[in-house]
Amino acid sequence: MKQKKELPHRPKLLKYVLFGMIVFLGLVCLYNCSFIAPGLPIARDHLVLDDGSDPANGVSYHGRLDMDMEDQELEVAKSIPVCDTRYSELIPCLDRNLIYQLRLKLNLTVMEHYERHCPPPQRRYNCLIPPPAGYKIPIRWPASRDQVWKANIPHTHLAQEKSDQNWMVVDGDKIKFPGGGTHFHYGADIYIAAIAGMLKLPGEKLSNGGNIRNVLDVGCGVASFGAYLLSHDIIAMSLAPNDVHENQIQFALERGIPSTLGVLGTKRLPYPSRSFELAHCSRCRIDWLQRDGILLLELDRLLRPGGYFVYSSPEAYAHDAENRRIWNAMYDLLRRMCWRVVSRRDQTVIWAKPLSNSCYMKRSRGTQPPLCMSGDEPDESWNVPMKACITPYSPKVHKEKGTGLEPWPRRLMAPPPRLEEIGVPLDEFHKDTNVWHDRVVDYWKQMKSVILKNSVRNVMDMNSNLGGFAAALKDKDIWVMNVAPVNMSSRLKIIYDRGLIGTVHDWCESFSTYPRTYDLLHAWMILSETEDRGCSIEDLLIEMDRMLRPEGFIIIRDKPHIINFVRKFLTALKWDGWSSEVEPRTDVLSLSEERILIARKKLWHETFTI
Repeated sequence: MKQKKELPHRPKLLKYVLFGMIVFLGLVCLYNCSFIAPGLPIARDHLVLDDGSDPANGVSYHGRLDMDMEDQELEVAKSIPVCDTRYSELIPCLDRNLIYQLRLKLNLTVMEHYERHCPPPQRRYNCLIPPPAGYKIPIRWPASRDQVWKANIPHTHLAQEKSDQNWMVVDGDKIKFPGGGTHFHYGADIYIAAIAGMLKLPGEKLSNGGNIRNVLDVGCGVASFGAYLLSHDIIAMSLAPNDVHENQIQFALERGIPSTLGVLGTKRLPYPSRSFELAHCSRCRIDWLQRDGILLLELDRLLRPGGYFVYSSPEAYAHDAENRRIWNAMYDLLRRMCWRVVSRRDQTVIWAKPLSNSCYMKRSRGTQPPLCMSGDEPDESWNVPMKACITPYSPKVHKEKGTGLEPWPRRLMAPPPRLEEIGVPLDEFHKDTNVWHDRVVDYWKQMKSVILKNSVRNVMDMNSNLGGFAAALKDKDIWVMNVAPVNMSSRLKIIYDRGLIGTVHDWCESFSTYPRTYDLLHAWMILSETEDRGCSIEDLLIEMDRMLRPEGFIIIRDKPHIINFVRKFLTALKWDGWSSEVEPRTDVLSLSEERILIARKKLWHETFTI
């Protein structure tokens, strides 16, 4: 009887033991994990994976690096794991799977799901993004404008969906781009000439003698409009979201056309005020009337005095009741914004923004939309909500009725009037331009033995300052995405005033682009800044690898201890195809002792993945 009474207690004891073991293991896990976020993981003898399973597709996150302590101060990666091939097109901050997994409550009607939502540190993929099967080195510019390798972007959905509009055609192992679009089936070149004719510009040249240089193309498709503007000495920021139209911006960047991922949603686009002479929408599927016209007011912020909005859409020409209703409402809104119709022909209407504040002053009291408050800063654009108000001109711009910019190409080297706004003296601007000319000459001398003709087309300057690096490349057939770090965002207006393009970005986060979209990355003191902000340099190096094309170049100009650190990662990152390290001569921009490391990324195909 005694034994029978004791039997029921044994399962209870076993439960206590198991519970204690689980708690102990949990504490051990918590202790170890507290040392590994947010940067790359601590040293391990073998590859270990966090239990960060993805409910959508069953993969794991945050792969551990195989590390080896060379000394007590520096951890060095022997190898970096490779992501599963399903992630060959991963854009970490525009990942719809992540939105699903984090159960973010977003308003789909205002496009919040197409805006940036970055993974928390513990959910970052600390692995290298592999190229797709059969990947080839991209076709070189200028041939790439019209054709790319199908294996590099194996998506043909748009070729069928837009077959009647000549967006793209599959031809064997290539995808070709005839230059068509939703409202220019017969070619972007003919369409561009027609727009110039509507504006009565000399010789039907849209550049208007260099006075139209910067264009914003929203809902750009595969960016054929921007592609054909290049021959007119016009550079367009071609913009489209990562939406159901598969890989539009990836196609554009593969072609070598300036473009970026973005959406007119709830936040300002990451560009300063008065950046563009012309905005363009060809059937861009945007509801311009929503939320009191807030999206049109964002275009108003971005357009320069007298800037144009070219709108090709059924609302501009169709006669059915619904399109007439939209047209009337849109016309009334733009009239209250003081825009005027310059020309209307066939399927296109062109509006012009006022040159001064005069029209705003004549509006009746209480007219909507209102003028923005005097304390509003129109150039702030990183994670800033859009505002349903009109941005008036400063007294100086109102008086001059214009920007005071030189025509292109003179404006590239001419000191922009807005230098005064950011407190930069003229001599500092000229010194910056001259120093970067000399620095770029030195870079190309270092790469002379390995850089091939036309092998560099898409370039990113990760810390653009006043645009001197991009200006120094003016004689090369390339374009530069000038990135102003968040703490230097005010300088981006100088980039645009010089006739260049760029964006604001926080390098503690991933950039909004597809993998393998840049041929050269230039990083001047950006890794030091990342370190000073307490963000992970290792994460940034993996992000740089994600953006860089195979056989592309990295130029890192930074403090010696940063260069020493990066050099030890070259093999793990597969950047050891070729490298060169020098100590540069001191100049007026040298902030401290600097070194230059130039490395080349290998073309690799990995079979082992996580």
